[in-house]
Amino acid sequence: MRRLLLAALLVTPLPLLAAPDKGDGKPAAEKGGDDKGADKSDLPPFPGDKTVKQQAVIGGKAVAYQVTVGSIAIRDAKGKKIGEVMFTAYTVPGRAAASRPVTFAFNGGPGASAAFLNFGAIGPKRIQFGAQGDAPSDPAVARDNPNSWLDFTDLVFVDPVGTGFSRSLEDEAGTKRDFYTAKTDIEYLSRVVFDWLTENGRQTSPKYLVGESYGGYRVPRLAYYLQSQLGVGLSGITMVSPYLNPMAIGDEDNALSPLPYMVSLPSMTAANLERQGKLTGPAALADVEAYDTGEFATDLFRGRSDPQAIGRLTQKVAAYTGLDPALVQRSGGRITVRTFLREVHRKEGKIGSVYDSNVTAYDPFPASAEQQSNDPILDSIMAPTTGAAVDLITNQVGWKIQARYNLLSYDVNRLWDRDNSDQPVADLRRAIAADPKMGVLIAHGMDDLSCPYFASRLIIDQMPSFGKAQPATLALYPGGHMFYSRSASAAQFRQDALRMYGR
Repeated sequence: MRRLLLAALLVTPLPLLAAPDKGDGKPAAEKGGDDKGADKSDLPPFPGDKTVKQQAVIGGKAVAYQVTVGSIAIRDAKGKKIGEVMFTAYTVPGRAAASRPVTFAFNGGPGASAAFLNFGAIGPKRIQFGAQGDAPSDPAVARDNPNSWLDFTDLVFVDPVGTGFSRSLEDEAGTKRDFYTAKTDIEYLSRVVFDWLTENGRQTSPKYLVGESYGGYRVPRLAYYLQSQLGVGLSGITMVSPYLNPMAIGDEDNALSPLPYMVSLPSMTAANLERQGKLTGPAALADVEAYDTGEFATDLFRGRSDPQAIGRLTQKVAAYTGLDPALVQRSGGRITVRTFLREVHRKEGKIGSVYDSNVTAYDPFPASAEQQSNDPILDSIMAPTTGAAVDLITNQVGWKIQARYNLLSYDVNRLWDRDNSDQPVADLRRAIAADPKMGVLIAHGMDDLSCPYFASRLIIDQMPSFGKAQPATLALYPGGHMFYSRSASAAQFRQDALRMYGR
């Protein structure tokens, strides 16, 4: 597994699940005659939906809101309950449902709950994570989030099956078949969106989606499925550090493709400039972007058959990345993400995070040929984010449950059916073509090496215009995968979202 939040997952088609229905806290339906494996219908039932009132200062103003924790049951074509999806919804009472937007939020993995976007980016309360010096022992107490989106849209954070407290009621084979494929993932999550809208009388509201990382892979596919299959039109979609092109990001072992090196080089350059205090904004990367799509790509294809090409690559790549020219030369100008993260901080005895290479941790095994530790950012955010989520759900809201909360589930990631034949960009094109009015915002941190921003730039540049000046807006911010951990980047992200929402 290359990295948990970015696994490339695509699958063969499977039958469409029947519509999910609202969880009522009752035990699951009896086991069907052809069901095999462990029967989980004797699990304690989920509690009923619970709602409490809270408030936060957002955008300089006090906002009173309700937070509801509840669940939606998923049933198969025969009506048997096969899973339960938990959601956390923040709504501002007293606003007309017909004009008040509602936004559904998804994180990635596969295997990540929506707590990252909730407590890091757009929810009304946040904790600090993703910055140098953060630690697992940091307080899990959430504070008001001045850059939340709740003042201009209601928010529904969805935890897919196997994440958060959401669960399958099937055995492992059934769970993998019905939930852990790219196709069924889109189908049942789309029905969760539809069911929540119907249950809460919000079908006439302006509707939006936001997804981070593999959630950014989900969002364009959800948008097109909701449009074309369920009759739900989206006013806009936001992809945060999206995983849009598996072939461009995750295939450094492909000797014929220069794309993995091309999409990573600008982010490596951004990290190097930031360390020198020279990353003044996206314009500072114009030079490396021009080199990337010109001389760099040409010399990569020439390879060792042209000694002069290797010389040019060595000189340029070393200057852009800050790496030792001897290392760059030995690599033929092809610097992998793992090599960069290990070497750029080696003199300090540290290793960088794939999510922001300038966030480091001490390397516990510096003499090892390969990294023997988890990612620095993941290690630092797991505990405080889990604590904040569980405290909100079980203590503040009082949705009592005795179960493990999965912020990140390695089991989901392990079981996911991987097939790189399907691409979300195709559904993004279809969704925009069907509805050119739909806003599209793609947001990236410039330092991110897990989902480098340059892949999204190349994707947008290759798309038709659909009668618009730009089919999508690409917004770049200081920081990495979780750029919103930096207050200035979070504030600018909020302003960019406000424009898309027409506020």
